[in-house]
Amino acid sequence: MQAAARIVIEPIFEADFLPCSFGFRPKRAAHDALQVLVDEAWRGRRWVVETDIASCFEAIPHDGLMQAVEERIVDRKLLGLVRGMLRAGVMEGGAVTRRQAGTPQGGVVSPLLANVYLHRLDRQWQTQANGVLVRYADDLVVMCKNRREAERALEALEAILAVMGLEPKLAKTRIVHLAEGGEGLDFLGFHHRWVRSRDRRFRHVCFLARWPSRQAMRHARDRVRELTARARLRWPVEQIVRDLNRFLRGWAGYFRYGNSTVQFDQIIRHADTRLALWMANRHQQPRRYGWQRLAASHDRLGLVSLNGTIVAPRPNRPWRPGR
Repeated sequence: MQAAARIVIEPIFEADFLPCSFGFRPKRAAHDALQVLVDEAWRGRRWVVETDIASCFEAIPHDGLMQAVEERIVDRKLLGLVRGMLRAGVMEGGAVTRRQAGTPQGGVVSPLLANVYLHRLDRQWQTQANGVLVRYADDLVVMCKNRREAERALEALEAILAVMGLEPKLAKTRIVHLAEGGEGLDFLGFHHRWVRSRDRRFRHVCFLARWPSRQAMRHARDRVRELTARARLRWPVEQIVRDLNRFLRGWAGYFRYGNSTVQFDQIIRHADTRLALWMANRHQQPRRYGWQRLAASHDRLGLVSLNGTIVAPRPNRPWRPGR
């Protein structure tokens, strides 16, 4: 029922959603939002307000959400269905708990309803002159030209969210100045930092570079470790390699649009090391046995290579090939 409702109402609200919103929308991806950061930093907006909304999906008030839905939908049956989804509650330990706030947990319609409510933030931001807003669901940044504008943007964000019954997460809220040798910020899995070109011909050029964040790298290492764990020693090596390749291709498919060469090399070396260790443990041999088996294979037992897959972002150029 949630999927059916989403199919019906999504085009209605998509007609109103603003370009600053990127999360959970058709034909819009995280890399579209990331490209805005590259473009705006190149244009001089290098003071960044970084934050996300605290417990957003659990904190959205039902009354406010229904008011936002009713701005575009008047069909009573459909409105009743949406209200029923919000009031359905969650069953834990055989008991149903109902709340007066929050979208359906794990529901396919929840991201759309969150965007419907947060559209009020996007709409109000249009009347502000405090930087460029980039919002991916409840994760957002504001690109500003100077510290004063960034401070005003943060104050405006807090004020708008307070009226909506929401608040920024204090632990993730800060103002970052993107400058050479300075700190960076994490957004949508990437770490972003203002750097100078290493090419001698372009040493005068600085740009916003990005690569997988520490958290993204830790997740990748943990996943590779899970796929080569001792509990899987009885599995065929072909299956282990297939599982590793499936993960590595998916992980690299997202992070290839960045300056990620060093991080890709680290993850491939980690995968090689874990596979060699898995081979040695499987045959109850020293670790060098696994490395010998890996080296003896002309294709590293079929393990993928990520060399040559990187696509470096460029300001004012579409990130998608062919556009």
